[in-house]
Amino acid sequence: MAQQLGPLELIGDRWVIGDPTRKAGLSIVLAPEGLEHRRRGEAAPVVAIEWSQLVELKVRAAYRRWQTVPGVGFGAPPGADMGRDGCSLHGILRRPYEPWSARYTHHERRYTGGHVIVLKALFDQLTEAKALDRLGDPEWLGAAVAKLSSYTSWYAPKGNRLVKETVQSLGA
Repeated sequence: MAQQLGPLELIGDRWVIGDPTRKAGLSIVLAPEGLEHRRRGEAAPVVAIEWSQLVELKVRAAYRRWQTVPGVGFGAPPGADMGRDGCSLHGILRRPYEPWSARYTHHERRYTGGHVIVLKALFDQLTEAKALDRLGDPEWLGAAVAKLSSYTSWYAPKGNRLVKETVQSLGA
């Protein structure tokens, strides 16, 4: 089984977005109950959000670590995942209906274009299907990552189609 998809990585028995071992060590644990935004060395999460609180969830992932340095995003094309928010999750919470975001630490490795494309599409498909809680199911997410991790193309429509087929085949 594949162990990673861009910034998403299996650590122990949980899927984590970001590198919790690096100096800043911000990561987001995809737990069965919901998201846990964590900081290296702290026992309790910085914030925890239940899946039922999320209306929408999207992931931003800069391809290389240097792209997340503050100021790098200045002059970048609209929608480019660069600068301080280049590695983040963002979404909309219900009750109160408001935007939410959390940053994570980029891994030393670079993220491939194909992996970033299908990871973003996976979040989009699960949001559309109102099935974001699937991200907290390690077996389901592991099966999805196994099917999607071989995608290497930069052609987003093909990646989106693969993700849609994968989500449907796994029953979300």
